[in-house]
Amino acid sequence: MPGGRLTQQERQQIALGLADGLAYAEIARRLDRPTSTITREVMRNGGPTAYRADLAHRATERRTQRRVQTARQGAQASPQPHGRDAEAVREYEEAFTTVFMQAGTPKMMSRVLACLYTTDAGSLTASELVQRLQVSPASISKAVAFLESQGLVRRERDERRRDRYVVDDDVWYQSMMASARSLAQVIETARQGVGILGPDTPAAARLENIARFLDFVTESTVRAAEQGREVLHTKLAAVPGGTVAPRSD
Repeated sequence: MPGGRLTQQERQQIALGLADGLAYAEIARRLDRPTSTITREVMRNGGPTAYRADLAHRATERRTQRRVQTARQGAQASPQPHGRDAEAVREYEEAFTTVFMQAGTPKMMSRVLACLYTTDAGSLTASELVQRLQVSPASISKAVAFLESQGLVRRERDERRRDRYVVDDDVWYQSMMASARSLAQVIETARQGVGILGPDTPAAARLENIARFLDFVTESTVRAAEQGREVLHTKLAAVPGGTVAPRSD
């Protein structure tokens, strides 16, 4: 299986495969590449409906140039905390970003989330995010506003009265609760439609089934989130093999 960066010809084959409706795995098989490579390439360059080989190739060249410049600028910088491999961390952040994008989160929002989650403090200021991601302050502002609206980050003031954007232990719980509240609005609106369209009509039956399904899912989600909330606050201890396990204090 070949390694190294994708060539422009391979990117053109990816674009043709997407146009033909091929799955990522099939495109990867034809190029003799890992499926994860194709998935990451497509998701970081517009997604399956907007991917263009020429634009993707130029974007990759720009990213490579920025990394070289950053590496030169940071050659004398302090090492990664805890003895981490800086390149391995960067690659992991890219993979994590791709996962968020596959789940439907826009690219810049995904990059901010991955950056916050791989920071030991779990929080960064806007200027720190700008520096780490090498993007404009406006891009960070827009991304954070979206993530706040989804309950995926929260904002707090530090001792210097700067806004810090935080992903703490409770953020996924709060996000699920926000999702449940949003579904509750869909349920209510669907049931309003039953009365308007007539209880004995096919359209009304469809809306009622949707409402009952979402009712069940919402109730189950809230119950599971409440029961599982303590998992988010479980302290972990290192065990042999580089993994972690819950510990009791």
